[in-house]
Amino acid sequence: MSSVSRSVAVAASDGMLHFELALAYEVFGSAPATLPGPWYDVRVCGTHAVRVGRFLLEPDCGLDRLAHADTVIVPALADVDEDPPADLVEAVRAAHESGARVVSLCTGVFVLAAAGLLDGLRATTHWAHTEELAARHPRVKVDPDVLYVDNGSVLTSAGKAAAMDLCLHLVRRDHGSAIANVVARRLVVPPHRAGGQAQFVTTPVPAQDGHPLTELLPWVMRRLDQPLTVEDLARQANMSSRHLTRHFRSATGTTPLQWLLTQRIRRAQELLESTDDSVDAIASAAGMGTATTLRRHFHRTIGVPPDTYRRTFRA
Repeated sequence: MSSVSRSVAVAASDGMLHFELALAYEVFGSAPATLPGPWYDVRVCGTHAVRVGRFLLEPDCGLDRLAHADTVIVPALADVDEDPPADLVEAVRAAHESGARVVSLCTGVFVLAAAGLLDGLRATTHWAHTEELAARHPRVKVDPDVLYVDNGSVLTSAGKAAAMDLCLHLVRRDHGSAIANVVARRLVVPPHRAGGQAQFVTTPVPAQDGHPLTELLPWVMRRLDQPLTVEDLARQANMSSRHLTRHFRSATGTTPLQWLLTQRIRRAQELLESTDDSVDAIASAAGMGTATTLRRHFHRTIGVPPDTYRRTFRA
């Protein structure tokens, strides 16, 4: 890498989260001992001393330095309901126009979207904020299921630990897999995680008193190992199947069968994480019938086979 291509600018602004900022600095600011060539030259850039979580941070230089960097890292914002700082948005836009590779970590994607860098492109962010991103920036093709998206000169990551996945991906792009593996071992993290962020998302159920589904859903959860149909659920709830489906869509955003499948997969996840039961036994306990059925639905929903998921969470 040339001295120019090694330049990394980490943007710092009030209201950012310290985890993603510190993570980026740790990955790009610490050269591996076995590195055969030059590493990154990292600068933290901001207009003034900024409050990052509970910490006060003194930047190395101003935001204008972003336009002279090869790679610009935009860490996560704590409050996505507020518009991102205008000076940060403009500095990121100017950096991209100058040829910088621009990377957002978690909710830093709202800065890139406000700068217009994601129009017409795929992007992701923490699963809890993907709907908000899509609503505020309809020209962005939001993908809620992946850990990160690489569009070449614009890259975005999902939440928290997925920021590490994207940073290691950049090291892999710049220095190759061997060096990325060295960095991952130093940080005691896997060099590459299979699947997407769907494997980390829990599915809430309505809990309001008096809601038509309040008593039904716990009843279903206690019987996930049993064969259940929409008619069974409607009968238990003392309503028609059509009425039940209407309540499900209102409360969960999905159909009774899709909700049931999601709960079965979640039960399988819990058993894969906490037991040594075989995939066949887990398929039965989760009401999936056979290991083949479980593998098909699990891989399609989570993005990895059950055995791979177990290795990731039991490692």
